[in-house]
Order: sequence, then structure tokens, then C-alpha cells
Amino acid sequence: MKTVKISLNSIDKVKAFVNDVTKFDSDFDLVSGRYVIDAKSIMGIFSLDLSKNIDLNIHSEDDGILAILKPYIVE
Repeated sequence: MKTVKISLNSIDKVKAFVNDVTKFDSDFDLVSGRYVIDAKSIMGIFSLDLSKNIDLNIHSEDDGILAILKPYIVE
């Protein structure tokens, strides 16, 4: 499992992110405070505070996933 911080600060970014993660069979979780939601759930994402960075748990060892998600990752 890998964990990265991502920023989803606009509606278009959320839609593009969900489209990107649904291309993979792996599980993705978004963690914001005490809430853990499925990263493939657009409604779940909109229930989070999107003004802050969010932790993304990637349940896969495929490095190709990080390349696809690079536009959302914050250092």
C-alpha cells in the first residue's frame, strides 16, 4: 500500500480524478480526518472538505498508477 497527498480543489478535478481511478481494478481510499471513503465514489468525495489536502491510500504496488495520478499529487 502507498499513501500520497492529493488536492481535489475543483469540481472538474474531482470528475477527472474519479475517471482516472476507475480505470484500475485496485482499491483506493481517501482519508480526511476520521473519514475514510472509497476514492471511486464521486458522492463520497464531495462529502469531504476539499479545501484541504487529502490522503490517498493506494492498495496496489503498480507504479503506473502514480504516473496517472501525478496531476493530483501535492508534495
